[in-house]
Amino acid sequence: MRARDMAEKTRRAYGADIEQLAEWAARQGLGPLDTTPRMLRRFAGVLSERGLGKTSVARKIASTRAFYRHLVERGELSANPADLVATPKKDSYLPRVLKPGEVADVLDRIPARSPLELRDRAMFELAYGAGLRAEEVVNLDVSDLEADAEELRVTGKGSKTRIIPAGEPAWRAIESYLDRGRPKLASASAGERVEPALFLSKTGRRLSTSDVRRRLRLATNRAGAGAGVSPHTLRHSFATHLLEGGADLRSIQELLGHASISTTQTYTRIESKRLKRAYLQAHPRA
Repeated sequence: MRARDMAEKTRRAYGADIEQLAEWAARQGLGPLDTTPRMLRRFAGVLSERGLGKTSVARKIASTRAFYRHLVERGELSANPADLVATPKKDSYLPRVLKPGEVADVLDRIPARSPLELRDRAMFELAYGAGLRAEEVVNLDVSDLEADAEELRVTGKGSKTRIIPAGEPAWRAIESYLDRGRPKLASASAGERVEPALFLSKTGRRLSTSDVRRRLRLATNRAGAGAGVSPHTLRHSFATHLLEGGADLRSIQELLGHASISTTQTYTRIESKRLKRAYLQAHPRA
């Protein structure tokens, strides 16, 4: 997986999945080369009986398929038994999306006085303004910013890099943070090494994704936006607002860094739901 440039988070998840398969197979007296499609279907059934959702079971089957593909490539098996195991159809869901006014309310209510407040304002303006994942936010370095072009270099899933723009509010917030916030946070670091991360903790270190979620929770509580608002909610809102504004799906796919257009098509379902609601409310023969 490392040779195929898979993300570390994905490698860890796949490793945990294969360990779970190994423990189950060992209890059945099976080794890695002994499993059959029928046994692997039994394993998937056990996972479902334990209450795992369809998405989790599908991921574990994908992990198993990748593991046995590796054994085939090494010549230890002639065929991949997991290829004959059906992946459960994932439950269809529509991600939560905030209205433009709700997003503005969350962002505008973040104060901009202390270094941490300046950081939070810049961080969430950028997360929404560029449609970033939480992991992409924390992985940003100062060197990734192109202020003159109002663009930034983002490293996404699979270590793929994309250049994307961000709007004026995001750049104004970043400039204020770089001028009045980040220098004070950087000076709090006890080490001699200069931290390249754009967004720093109060001790001058790179933030974690859990830090981002926690700080967004504080901001949404302050704005009264309710529970369930995550960094991914801002990303979904970014994409949906672009679509509502007339952006084409292929451009949104490139901005989000989706490998497949089918992932981006989730937002057309959100748009269709909104249009149907408007029709039912407004059309005289609805």
